[in-house]
Amino acid sequence: MAKRPSTARKTVSAENLAGLGAERLAALLLEAASADANLKRRMRMELAAEVGPADLALEIDKRLNALATSKTRVSWRKRPALLSDLKALRRIIVERLAGLDARLGLDRLVAWFDLYPRLSARLSDAKGELPLLFEAATADLVSVANAAGVDVAAPVFVEALSMRLTSWASWIGQAAQDLEPELARRLIVELMENRPPPTGRLALVLRRLANRIGDLDAWIQTYSPEDLHKPEVTTEMARRLGLAGRAEEGRAALEASRIAGMQSPLRQGRASSAPAVETWLAAEIAVLEAENRQEEAREARWRLFERTLSADTLRALLAGLPDFDDVVALDRAFEAAAAHSDAMKALAFLMNWPALREAGALIVARADELRGAHENVPLWASRLAARQPQAALLLLRARARALVNLGVGLAEEEVAGLIAEAEALASGLDSEATDHQSFLGELRGLAAAGGRRIRR
Repeated sequence: MAKRPSTARKTVSAENLAGLGAERLAALLLEAASADANLKRRMRMELAAEVGPADLALEIDKRLNALATSKTRVSWRKRPALLSDLKALRRIIVERLAGLDARLGLDRLVAWFDLYPRLSARLSDAKGELPLLFEAATADLVSVANAAGVDVAAPVFVEALSMRLTSWASWIGQAAQDLEPELARRLIVELMENRPPPTGRLALVLRRLANRIGDLDAWIQTYSPEDLHKPEVTTEMARRLGLAGRAEEGRAALEASRIAGMQSPLRQGRASSAPAVETWLAAEIAVLEAENRQEEAREARWRLFERTLSADTLRALLAGLPDFDDVVALDRAFEAAAAHSDAMKALAFLMNWPALREAGALIVARADELRGAHENVPLWASRLAARQPQAALLLLRARARALVNLGVGLAEEEVAGLIAEAEALASGLDSEATDHQSFLGELRGLAAAGGRRIRR
């Protein structure tokens, strides 16, 4: 058997270190720990874990208390060490203590989260690394809380939200979608039963918890009577009630949203914002379908598609059509896209569907409306080049114009590449409109107007 190369034997790996033996490794660790307080602390915690969860919890408490009571400012130079310390402390709580005793683990993890306000007040953190660290830890909060069970976790979270809402609303709100349904339900009950209607951040948390368990009535109860007179609230309520099949209540909420807004957003003309109209249409579709008024729901869905050019909306329309009617529906959809007020939105829909022939026709018909700064223009041009060369050429030219208008010189890499591609496409087309020299002269004029010197 061939001997292992000496370089492989000297590589620092788990296998090679294990070969040193327990005594040698222990000596090396003690030597390293004498110069590294964090390592020594971690070793003490690991030893305590071998004794039992209570001893480990005591060691963790010492470190938590030291971090909580310190008033020393942490400079940007010392920030990495503190963040590393926090990560190590969280890991030992989650991986060691919670594995031995979920109740003790949850208590210490909550105490770890409660360090945040004090740490943020004394840490120089221009990059915002501290809040990101705590936000990332919500996944551990969920896993430990779920392992601890409803009876343990619910009182802990209720107390945190009741006493320290500012921070905990964000963390539990972020964690809500992954909490066990029974735990989410218990939190809703305990935070709402025999209490004033929730407001502000607490209401937002409760809505997320209600969404987690699919409890529409609980979601509705998170809104105050004043909120229920706001059209945006009643519109969303109508949509959810419609999707739940509660047609009568959905219709009442939809009419309430109409009254709250004085009239249907569909009749408010340009004064109504596009999102408001689209939200109202989505609610109307859900209510009409709950009422089994399928033809009216289909027409409402067409109106929504014509505004949004949403592929998902179109797929829902096609799914509800009899055989062969989908061809007619697609023609109608493509016509709606061709006539849409935003040429680039229409082009994005057609390219992504995909409907390349219709996309090419749109580009040629509405060339003056192309916005070359759109990030997908180069990709679209490459996809169209083989079968729709004139459309691809127009896109490339629009991109080049946009860059030159932004001050990019004709000799710079991207613009030069676009010019070369455009020239290659133009050479295969026989049209005055595609003359390359005229286009190049236009670019030089744009560059000159911008005060930039052109390299010939």
